[in-house]
Amino acid sequence: MNRNGLYLVIAVLLIAVVGFGIYTYQQQNRPGVEVRVDNNGISIDGNG
Repeated sequence: MNRNGLYLVIAVLLIAVVGFGIYTYQQQNRPGVEVRVDNNGISIDGNG
């Protein structure tokens, strides 16, 4: 494998890692609503 091919593989892997990091960050910080029903009754918690 020549150097250009190696640089291409490294670039593709780097883009994949950055993309996965951005996706994970967005999934953790998206607004949502959590509804719980337990012995204390109904509890609604929004994180957004």
